[in-house]
Amino acid sequence: MTELLLVGIGDLGLPYLIAAKRLQVGVRLVETAERAEPLRDLVDGVQLVPGTAEEQWADAALAAAAERAPDGVLGLGEHQVMAAALVGHYLGLPGPGLGAAVVSRNKALQRARFSSAGLPQPEFLVADSLAEAGEWAGARFPVVLKPLGGSGSSGVELVRDRAAYAEAVEHRAHDGRLLVESAARGPEYSWEGLVREGKVLLGNITAKETTGPPHFVETAHRVGGAPAHVERAGQQLGRDVVAALGLDTGIAHLEFRMTSAGPVIMEVAVRTPGDSIMDAVGLVHGLDMYEALVRLALGMPVPAVERAVPHGRSASLFPLARPGRVTAVTGLAEVREHPGVARVFVGVRPGDTVRPTTCSADRPAAVLLSADDDAQLERSIAHVRATLAIETVPEA
Repeated sequence: MTELLLVGIGDLGLPYLIAAKRLQVGVRLVETAERAEPLRDLVDGVQLVPGTAEEQWADAALAAAAERAPDGVLGLGEHQVMAAALVGHYLGLPGPGLGAAVVSRNKALQRARFSSAGLPQPEFLVADSLAEAGEWAGARFPVVLKPLGGSGSSGVELVRDRAAYAEAVEHRAHDGRLLVESAARGPEYSWEGLVREGKVLLGNITAKETTGPPHFVETAHRVGGAPAHVERAGQQLGRDVVAALGLDTGIAHLEFRMTSAGPVIMEVAVRTPGDSIMDAVGLVHGLDMYEALVRLALGMPVPAVERAVPHGRSASLFPLARPGRVTAVTGLAEVREHPGVARVFVGVRPGDTVRPTTCSADRPAAVLLSADDDAQLERSIAHVRATLAIETVPEA
């Protein structure tokens, strides 16, 4: 039987397992004991990871591949990208390639690569100490501070002036090496590309809505209907980034801002994007993105991708709440019954705590929407925002 080695399943990877079973492909899972235990009867073997460090994922994935060579390998999230790329590199399996994986895992390496390729991006400085970068930042305010790794806006911060920078120097004194960038201005988008042997099979533009400064946490992603100039420029930028990375096979998730001078790269990942973007893209393009990636990883044909024609609109929406203790969640049943709602998740209940929104993990709810056109989608978004409420009171 054809077998896929799935490195990590987390909260997002179950659709990969479902797609593999539909294709009659066996799955061996590399996961922690806690996450693997409920899935043991659904997979064809488990290689346990003793922790969550990137090196531990790599050790476990390589051990699983040494025990029995898989026909394909997929890494789910940021910490599994290198593990899957190493297995693919040593066994000659389809994947993003070791170079693309290495660069994707470090924002400073991304800046270096895109600079050498002549691609548009902010001015940047890699700083061992924010205090030492003060003069450079002072000539470019506002600037954005980013950790070299991570995802979900974790650790990203806009600093507007010298007073705010001095505060950042103090409260981030133990953060280690950071990337300091000039702040690009313009609406945010992402580009999702399915790639086989360096050729883009499908490119999608997603419009992004965020909380804005200082942390820019995503609150909505809209798929379909991007302005024509954004579509053209974003598709070209996506192809250029794939070429610059040397990305071979898999998925690219590129984030960019559309400035008055054109698109400017924020960052890129070569793994499954979060925020239900895979599901939203699939709704508009009429395909199962998870199955498409399983097929790419196994060298199988991807006919649904090759004949995909965008239609309709979709969105993933993340209603927020005031920080504090949850007293009630209202409107959930009404939202579930709305015809434009495909899926609803609320991760808090009365008695839980809602934290200030500084990264994606702080968002208490998620809604997936589908519509025929922009007007219908916006009506559905307005309905969810007016109906679903997470009520809180300040904690003592």
